[in-house]
Amino acid sequence: MKYNFDEVISRRGTNSAKWDGLLESMGEDMISLSVADMDLKAPPMVVEKIEAAARHGIYGYTDAFSSYYNAVQAWLDRSYHWQVPREWIVFCPRIIQAVSLIIQQFTDEGDAVLIHTPVYQPVAKAVTLNNRVLIESPLTFNQGHYEINFEDMELRMQQGVKIVLLVSPHNPVGRVWTKAELERIGALCIKYDALIVSDDIHADFIHEGHEHTVIAKLSEEMAERSIICTSPGKTFNLASLEISNIIIPNDKVRERFMQGLRQAGIQNPTFFAVPALEIAYTACDEWLRALREYLSGNIAYTKAFIEAHMPELSVVEPEGTYLLWVDCRAVDQAENRLKQWIEQMARVSVSFGCSFGREGEGFIRINIATPRSVLKEALERIAAAYPLKQA
Repeated sequence: MKYNFDEVISRRGTNSAKWDGLLESMGEDMISLSVADMDLKAPPMVVEKIEAAARHGIYGYTDAFSSYYNAVQAWLDRSYHWQVPREWIVFCPRIIQAVSLIIQQFTDEGDAVLIHTPVYQPVAKAVTLNNRVLIESPLTFNQGHYEINFEDMELRMQQGVKIVLLVSPHNPVGRVWTKAELERIGALCIKYDALIVSDDIHADFIHEGHEHTVIAKLSEEMAERSIICTSPGKTFNLASLEISNIIIPNDKVRERFMQGLRQAGIQNPTFFAVPALEIAYTACDEWLRALREYLSGNIAYTKAFIEAHMPELSVVEPEGTYLLWVDCRAVDQAENRLKQWIEQMARVSVSFGCSFGREGEGFIRINIATPRSVLKEALERIAAAYPLKQA
């Protein structure tokens, strides 16, 4: 079957967080390459399943039964060669909710939580909004490549870190952590008795030459202190259906997390969430292969365009995700001037680096999961307003 990822579908008037708020605040002529959802239709099989469910006409309370757990187990086995017992799987609407509940359940106010920066800020804010101390271990940026500074990480772990929040693959820099890197992270967490919470939401987008490793797979000791957060939300563009799978091997940790869910009043999935997940995880592999190929083409197109028309910019080589992290410091490090160029003059919305922490200043994040014609127009606008453009 062929899938038309080139189809441009307006998201105006759909309460889109990515588009409607932008158009209201900045004008109808803006193009959005910011919020990390896709401007591409979900798989046809998912759309058909949701349409059939909608026609049923009774939208009562739902729950996750055997078919949900079977689908998640099969997906984890097929995608990551990870055999997960049913009892390890806990439904939670969103990963960010799970992270916040974990922080509440497993730390006290004033406790330290570590994260590697620059980083997706809602994860970091889950720490500070719960009155915990955010410990930032900056990634080292060397010759266009990001690495974990393990010496710095250990020094910070010595401050009594209770939880390490791992974003795997990393958002925004696109790193796919190697098995060796994950083993070193795990060793530090074991040494300093810290819980590992791994947000693996982008794990289904791994580029050629790289492989996603679930940190809990590395040893039983690591599994016992790991919480792995997965979701079909990015993979199949189902974010607003709100369904994530929180995988917790440790019985006591799992029960404590589930108690947090009960205390927060989180119980039933939404009506469309479970059917969408089940069909996505069991019948959409061909669609996902085609999507990955299309996104790889968008990445190649963007890199080639920037090299040809804005050579001073440097695209950090992505190992995973459908997000590109671009170094603009050779043009201007000041974010207000980058915004003037890209937002005000080019009329394109991207995610600016400071929104990922101070280490992000002078960088932008571009979401390439959009029809190529939209991506092309946005890049052409940015190039037309390029401050270093020769007369």
